[in-house]
Amino acid sequence: MRFTSERRLDDGVLEREFILDGIPGILWTPASASVPAPLILLGHPPLGLRAMYPRLVARARDSVARGFAAATIELPGSGDRPRWPAADQARSDLRRAMEAGRPVGDEIVDALVLPLVGKAVPEWQAALDALLPLPGIGGPVGYSGGLISVGIRLAVVEPRVSAAVLFAGSLVPRALVEEARQVTLPLHVLLQWDDEGNDRQASLDLFDAFGSREKSLHAHLGGHTGVPESAGEAAAQFFTRHLK
Repeated sequence: MRFTSERRLDDGVLEREFILDGIPGILWTPASASVPAPLILLGHPPLGLRAMYPRLVARARDSVARGFAAATIELPGSGDRPRWPAADQARSDLRRAMEAGRPVGDEIVDALVLPLVGKAVPEWQAALDALLPLPGIGGPVGYSGGLISVGIRLAVVEPRVSAAVLFAGSLVPRALVEEARQVTLPLHVLLQWDDEGNDRQASLDLFDAFGSREKSLHAHLGGHTGVPESAGEAAAQFFTRHLK
């Protein structure tokens, strides 16, 4: 890991950008801490870190204010990373199907999601390898947001992740729905009831599939971008219970 920039935000949060094996990322840590801070990994959709930065830094600042460190990395094929033609083609196929009002078939979902999960999850694990030994950071680790399929795989294969807040989505390959049955860590799942790009029943079926003994579904009226502020507070309380 190589840090490429460092600055103090106006609330004292230390923000450092880094490169890890060619993957850009950002780390936010408290101004000072008497004990190592638990770490929250901030997931996000594949729109690029620069485009997502305003939302990410707001989530990070809230996490740091509660005594956590927060970090994120660029997803494969997005942002400043090299283009990924297969992923671009899969996104185009998805967009055409949705614009035409056609059902999104399993072959499109698999082509879009499975390769991304296969690449992204090992990169998140490599980020953990680099982040956890840093001064001021310790376990346990939480995963928050982003693509729910990435969260499923990470929850199954990464024992250092102790709890997860997931944003419900329906474009989940059948293979990952089956993997969800192996998830046993505490889960807090957010669902926008009127999400225009989401099949509500598919999201409910996925929640039912999770094998966790402690899982909760928090549904709110409104579209994809209508998540109320209270939802963030409830998610933060969830992490405080399980990571502190």
